[in-house]
This record gives sequence, C-alpha cells and structure tokens, in this order.
Amino acid sequence: MKRLLVPLAAACLGATALALPATAEPSWISDPLAPKPADAYSDAQFWLDANGAALKKATQYRVDAKDVPKLVRPQTQTGDGKPGGVAPTGTTPPSAKSKNVNLPKTIGKVFFLDRAGQPRWCSATSIQSRHRNLVATAGHCVYEHGKDVFRKWVFAPGYYQGKAPFGVYVGAYAFTAYDLDTYDDYDGDFAFVAVHNGFRLAGEKKVTKAEFDKWAGDKWVKPRPITAEEYGKCLLNLGDCYSEGEDKPADKVGPDYPGAVLEREEVGAQAYKDAKTGKGNGYKFGEPETVPATKAEHEAYKGPGTKGDDKRGNYTITRYYVQKWVKPGTTRKYYMAEYMIGIVKDAGRLGDVVGGQGIAWNQPMNQRVIAFGYPSAPHPDGDRPFSGLTPKWCSGKTGTKTYQINTFRVETHQVLKCSMTPGADGGPWLVRYDNNKRTGYVNGVTSLFVDEDGNDRVDHITSAYFDGEVADVYNKANYAETKKIVGPNGELLPG
Repeated sequence: MKRLLVPLAAACLGATALALPATAEPSWISDPLAPKPADAYSDAQFWLDANGAALKKATQYRVDAKDVPKLVRPQTQTGDGKPGGVAPTGTTPPSAKSKNVNLPKTIGKVFFLDRAGQPRWCSATSIQSRHRNLVATAGHCVYEHGKDVFRKWVFAPGYYQGKAPFGVYVGAYAFTAYDLDTYDDYDGDFAFVAVHNGFRLAGEKKVTKAEFDKWAGDKWVKPRPITAEEYGKCLLNLGDCYSEGEDKPADKVGPDYPGAVLEREEVGAQAYKDAKTGKGNGYKFGEPETVPATKAEHEAYKGPGTKGDDKRGNYTITRYYVQKWVKPGTTRKYYMAEYMIGIVKDAGRLGDVVGGQGIAWNQPMNQRVIAFGYPSAPHPDGDRPFSGLTPKWCSGKTGTKTYQINTFRVETHQVLKCSMTPGADGGPWLVRYDNNKRTGYVNGVTSLFVDEDGNDRVDHITSAYFDGEVADVYNKANYAETKKIVGPNGELLPG
C-alpha cells in the first residue's frame, strides 16, 4: 500500500505547510480508500445491492482473539498543549425536551470488508469539518492491525434495525496517527475518514438488455411467467426468455417437429465456440451472458460457464447456451426476463444531512461523557444482551487518570465504566452533550473492552486520550475535499 502524507490537491495545503523537520516523525498519516468516483460508486453499489443484503449480513469487527484486557498502572495525563476544539453543527432539533437521552442523528455504523473478504462493521459518528464530510471512528475500524486500510469502506448514519435511512457515504481518504499506522500503537486508535456525498436508493426502472449491460450500479433480472407459445415466439425474435425444469430424453426432438419448443441448454465455453450457427439441436443459442454476482454466488458456481473477478471484489459469471428442441406440452416453466436497474440518488454532503458533532482535545479528565455505539458481541461468559441492530449508550465520568492496558500497546487510555461489548468500537465519547440539540464534542472513541473485576463480563470501555496529536490529525483531515458521485438521473459523474 502506497503511503500518502495527505494528497495536496485534496488537502488544499501547500508544500510549505506540509514541511517537517528532517529528524521529526510526522504525527499523522493518510491513505486513499476510494477517491475515484467509479470506485466509490462500485463500493456503494456493493452494500446497497439486493436491498442492502450485505449490510444485513455484516457482523461486528473484533480486533483479534486476544484475551479481554485488564487495566494496569494508572498514569496522570495533563495533555500536551492548550485545550481546544471545534463546535458542532446540527440539523433542526425537536422542540420538546426529554428526560431520556436523545440519540443523535450523527451516529451510525461503518461497514467494510476485512482481510478475509468478510463484511464487518463498527460504530462511528459524523463530525464537523470544513467540507461537511468527516467521520470519526476507531483506527482499528479503518486499518487492519494498523497497516493497510480495509476495502469497500462506507458509513451509514442513523443505522437502525437493518436500514440506512440517510444512505451510505463512501470513504475517500483515511487519516490516523502515525504511531498506529507504523507501530500498531493503540494510543493512536482513532481515525478520521473523509467521505463522498451519500447515495440513496430511489426506486427501480425497467430497461433494455443493452441499457442493463451498460449500467454500473445495482441491477437484477426479474422473471415474468409466460406460456410455451410465448416462449417460442420470444426465442424466434431473439427475445430475453428462458425455461426451468427437466425434460425426459424422449421429449427431445428436431426443430421441424410439429409445435416443437425451443429451449436453451448451458454448455462450456469451448462447446459453445465449436457449435454451429443456425437452427438445430446443439446450435448456438444467442450470445454469451455475463452477469454480476455476489462473492457467495461466484464461489458456489461450478460451471460449465466461466467466472470473472477484477480483484476489487466485483464478480461476474458468464454462461454459454446451445439450442435444445423439445416436444410441446412438457412440464417445463417458461419466463421472460425483465431487466431492472436500481436508481440511486445523491444524498448530499454528510454534514448537511445529519449534522456533525464537535471535537475537543487536551481536556481535563473526570468529565461527564456519553458514549454511543452499536454493541453486539457476547460478554466473555457467553451472555449476549445486545443485538447490534440499535444504538445504545453509557454515561458517567472518565477516570481521573489514564491507564496502561495489558495485551495491547497502550500507555495512556482514558476509561469509562460501561458494559457495552464489541460492535460499539469507534462509537463517540461526547462531552458537554446538549440533549435537546443532540450535539456535543467528541473527546474519544471506543477502542477496547475491559473485564476489570474478572467475572467474565465487560465492565469498562477505553479510548485513546484526545491530545494535540489528535488535533493535528483532525486538522489535516479537515481540509480533505471529496466529490458528488452521481448526477440527477443517477448517472456516474466523471472524475
């Protein structure tokens, strides 16, 4: 993976602003996720395909199989500079006050494919930025063991019970601490991701086969039942139709048999190449058909057709057919293929749609915070009180000291008493939370889960302490420009 010290064009910074002393290590690092519109479109389509099937299939990401860590020696943390922050923005809040905690629209889930190609998710939030396009989450929810970025990374704000009501926002650039990226140091377990404009599904449209083949987004074939007579006419007119069921060997006849019905039989690529052109059993039947496939469909298909993979997770299956003529009146079922495309709509900039939380650094400890997330994993004892389908929260004061943690490279994590389990990783810790406006200041993101009293139950969560290094990474991410990906008709925009 080629490392970038943030793209100059994207960051709007000159070389002078990026200059570092020859002996100094940078405090931040940036990596591309899907900066090109075509790649972003493909990533969004992957998650939205089949009514969000991949979103529903994803499971919470767990760092690895290490034991639940313990808190060890506490340390005093006073920050490395003056306190600072950026104020939040928000959409119109409800007028009535509530005694309960009102969930912010900014929180949601990030989805990605792990190294094994499995769909995973973590928690995250939209935060305020210059271009209204920034997401805050845990570093381990963007970087695999602090190294390469995950594939097909998207953010779904407001995620609730399997639905993404505000669409999905594809990651363009990721920013994190240099030490996390280089040394897998969990003192830097945070990340900011600049996302493109969002995508929403806006219905479906019936199109021609040619339009279907050209469409780069969500598409599917809808079968419409027809009669055997309609099927024969469809084939003679080179229409898009097919049959299902089994024929007996005695049902096979020549094309001149009275009322003979033309069907198609799938063969291998070479058999199709060798077949004659014209009318007769075993003759070519139309052109080969190449259709998109899910990873599961791609792996399950054993031929006789061929499979394609562009190494970016876009799978295809190509099928080859020859003619088969059978007696009329068989028990086969016949269908006309209707080609449908899913229309996507530009959802706008993330911050314009759901607002953005503020961010604060070098804050004093022992402040009251509210931590949000989507816990899902069971406790170490096997009890699973959370489903991951709805957001949860914990509140309380952080410890007066930061802590070291065993089994991970950690020196200065802040700690909150909380029973949320993995799945809440990356969820925001908000200080000065206004329950009516549903906004506050992100002063941490959930990193690790701790069983401190040893009863096989998670009882604390931790976050990297947000200091001047976090501010430095945020300030770089704040300048990253992203793009509108689709036009008014759902077409992919150039770029």
